[in-house]
Amino acid sequence: MNKHPTLWIKENKGISLKGKTVVLAVTGSIAAVRTIELSRELIRRGADVYAVTTPAAERIIHPDALHYATGNEVIRDITGKVEHVQFCGMNGCADLLVIAPATANTISKIAAGIDDTPVTTFATTAIGSGISVMLVPAMHESMYCHPAIVDNLDKLRLWGVTIIGPQMEEGIAKIVSNEMIVLNAERILGPDTLSGKRILITSGTTAEFLDPIRILTTFASGKTGIEIALEAFRRGADVTIVHMNRLGFEGIKEILVQTSQQMTDAVMEELDREEYDMLISAAAISDFTVDMSPEKIKSADNIIIKMKPAVKLIDRVRQSFPDLAIAGFKAETGLSAEQLLSRAWDRMDQSKLDLIVANDVLERGMGTEDNEVYIMSDKRDVKKVSGLKRTIASSLLDEVEKCFQQRDDLSEGN
Repeated sequence: MNKHPTLWIKENKGISLKGKTVVLAVTGSIAAVRTIELSRELIRRGADVYAVTTPAAERIIHPDALHYATGNEVIRDITGKVEHVQFCGMNGCADLLVIAPATANTISKIAAGIDDTPVTTFATTAIGSGISVMLVPAMHESMYCHPAIVDNLDKLRLWGVTIIGPQMEEGIAKIVSNEMIVLNAERILGPDTLSGKRILITSGTTAEFLDPIRILTTFASGKTGIEIALEAFRRGADVTIVHMNRLGFEGIKEILVQTSQQMTDAVMEELDREEYDMLISAAAISDFTVDMSPEKIKSADNIIIKMKPAVKLIDRVRQSFPDLAIAGFKAETGLSAEQLLSRAWDRMDQSKLDLIVANDVLERGMGTEDNEVYIMSDKRDVKKVSGLKRTIASSLLDEVEKCFQQRDDLSEGN
């Protein structure tokens, strides 16, 4: 039998959820219209998705739409198939129950153990079975701030339920983005190989001010650093990213900076304040600074810009934190592979790096969607990786895991 046409998109965006069964429980919020695309985003990453609805949800979105979105019949009632047990019982086939959107009514019923809709029955069964549950609230702000809702969400957290959002806008506790829901599903169902590790990442470019409105900068987009942060989060790490443009993902700490000095100061302060296991310095930090003019430079003027070398961040970090694991990046232009590797080895030795990523940005990488890099370790291993920046990030995090394992082995040996 041919598969449902919706499933033609399966794994189009990766295999992070391959082999996983996700039950998407939909309740009666207007945000239910978002579940069509949410279902498809989960499928695009390999998940098998089954929808279950409340009667109120069907006043917002028709079951046929969810059938189309998931490729599977929608569960609208608990029948003789005992669907709640089939999916979320002790031997159920579901890996994750996502309740999105979750209304105030459904949240309170779940917290009180009331089962009067298919969704609440699925939730009670999943919590009782120890199956992972993610709840994504959506309601008016006044409802979200009600003491009973606050208490019930706290109770659900104590029971191990993951609460994502909401996003407060226009007096409404809005459902978070589908991207954030998918990312947290990947974290919950992922390999958890970096759980307990704290990783600090620099990303993107910096801006050196010539005057109040003009800057010197690079073409670096920050896409690689962001993909590294997301992949580390998927694998269970506690992640902090220092960069210029806000990412806005719940669970990832962000420190916003502009200049190279601000980035250096922020990293040093963060390392002084918190204990981290690794710094991944992926930012294209300016090698030079300038003295800023306090006023706009007149466009008719002929000017000479005097630049002075900026402090190398990783050298500052290595001097102050000799035992910290550090991964650096080495960007060059117009070199042969042998020359590129040679300069990267030199940089690794000078700064005593654990890992370094080298690439020729004249070819691709800076500002592009994909890249070709060499990931090099202090064990003199070299891995060439080409593809989307998410692929690059995944390969780098594989090497980060090996680095942590080697350090743990040495520690145990001592």
